[in-house]
Amino acid sequence: MRIRTVLRSLLPGLCGAALLLLPAAPATAADNGTWGVFPTPPAGASVTDRAYFFHQGAAGTTVHDSATILNSSDRELTFQVFATDAVNTPSGGAFALLPAETKPRDVGTWIALAPETATTVTVPPRARKDVPFTLTVPRDAAPGDHVGGIVALNTEVEGVRKDGRVQVGVRRSVGARLYFRVPGPVTPGLSVEDVRVTRGAPLLPWVKDARATIAYALVNRGNVVVGPTVAVSAKGLFGRRVLDRPVRDRTLLLLPGQRIELTEPWPDAPQLDRVSVTVSASAPEVTAEAGTEFLAVPWPAAGAALVLAGAGTAFLVLRRRRAGVPEQAESEPHLAAAR
Repeated sequence: MRIRTVLRSLLPGLCGAALLLLPAAPATAADNGTWGVFPTPPAGASVTDRAYFFHQGAAGTTVHDSATILNSSDRELTFQVFATDAVNTPSGGAFALLPAETKPRDVGTWIALAPETATTVTVPPRARKDVPFTLTVPRDAAPGDHVGGIVALNTEVEGVRKDGRVQVGVRRSVGARLYFRVPGPVTPGLSVEDVRVTRGAPLLPWVKDARATIAYALVNRGNVVVGPTVAVSAKGLFGRRVLDRPVRDRTLLLLPGQRIELTEPWPDAPQLDRVSVTVSASAPEVTAEAGTEFLAVPWPAAGAALVLAGAGTAFLVLRRRRAGVPEQAESEPHLAAAR
């Protein structure tokens, strides 16, 4: 399974004259060009042979490892270092690590960092700092995958930007992923839910293409990480295929218990049809699909046609009524019979 690190950042802020540090989460990679966080290389090696932390162990197991913070800049940097859980961002499904202000509930609580990281960790320029940690699996740990990471948050506000009337201070953080599997029953689970279509049709049909967006949710209902691929198709009246998007690898990594919202653009959607849409998702040992239906009608044109048809019908009815009324004869006086 291919994995691409996509970690989002949240901005700390300052409001008025007081500096308010808002939640900050890992940035876009395990190395942002200024500093990086990664598994500590083997003794005597300068480069790590691990992209992430991968461990497994039964309940009660204790694992010892170390994270390395590499300062590539020409000045000293000070970091807040912490362990936390991983999540998928609700929109788009990017991999993210919880900010320092959010307490972890899973593997992040299993990790104890070295005592010297209790406050901050300072790394000299062009140098590295190794941060040992111990991971202890709880006795009641559920089987399956538990995902988190080790994060280094720069304590320095690197810049300020204005967002309306509020000034926002920017801090950056970088995290190394950690995957831990507890042996036991493995149950991959994947479902497609809440498929819906929104349309935007031109005022005059077929003058230009109608646009639509297919939105849907992917939910990991199992206890292991899955990397789903998605195919989207649609059929019109009489089974005509009007959309066929074959399986495409979105490079998704859907964590256990996570729900994400995805969209699929449809730039040339039908303008007059009854359409059935199907979204299919698959991963090793698990498949799922769901769908919806919609009626594609150029409503503005249809409304105008109905108005014109109604006006024409009213005109014809009125004309027929006028044509069917006989001319009223002049009334004649009643003449009494002469005697």
